[in-house]
Amino acid sequence: MPMYPEIMVIPMREELTRLGIEELRTAEEVDQALKNRPGTTMVVVNSICGCAAGRMRPAVRMAMQNSIRPDQAFSVFAGQEKEATDRARSYFTGCPPSSPSIGILRDGQLVYLMPRRDIESREAPAIAADLKAAFDQFCAKPAQV
Repeated sequence: MPMYPEIMVIPMREELTRLGIEELRTAEEVDQALKNRPGTTMVVVNSICGCAAGRMRPAVRMAMQNSIRPDQAFSVFAGQEKEATDRARSYFTGCPPSSPSIGILRDGQLVYLMPRRDIESREAPAIAADLKAAFDQFCAKPAQV
């Protein structure tokens, strides 16, 4: 059962889907999107909290303007689709649950995670700078020889 009426979270969902980030609403969709996925994948654990609204989602918007970005980007919504969120978090191997959070997987393996503690006390531009640096480090294509 969702924690919040759907009408309340629609704008929060759309803030990410307008960026081309595909929302996953079931555990099966998460597995189809993430299991054995080649390349780089960003997974955003969205949330209704103020730090998601004022910090995380604006930071993701800024970071997605970077010239280097993940090959794919998905989101799940904590508190709304529990099974999808739990399944997405299961790909964040060795990391405790955190909402909001942003993970980057390479070839299905977690290579970067920004948990809530790195979001809630910082402003969106600083978070975006860290995300851009992570994109540059983990999402850049190898040089062709």
